[in-house]
Amino acid sequence: MMKVFSVTETKTQFSKLLRRAAAGEEITITKWGVPVARLVPAEAQKGKRQLGFYEGKITIPDDFDGPLPDEIRDAFEGKEKPRLRKP
Repeated sequence: MMKVFSVTETKTQFSKLLRRAAAGEEITITKWGVPVARLVPAEAQKGKRQLGFYEGKITIPDDFDGPLPDEIRDAFEGKEKPRLRKP
């Protein structure tokens, strides 16, 4: 069953409306009597995530967290505009 709430009612009862949506209700939010949004239950996650899915498929270099090259670091810090490389 769908219920209708104004923006003002939604602001004051948001936690309550979230619980109702989680329980399966669809809630329409209106502004000046015009529907502007719907609060609906989220889809349940499908199964558990599989750990190690990419094992053996990717490698991370030993210097992954090493210092950046000077020109890249400078670009991040706004010290120098990156130069375009010509082919």
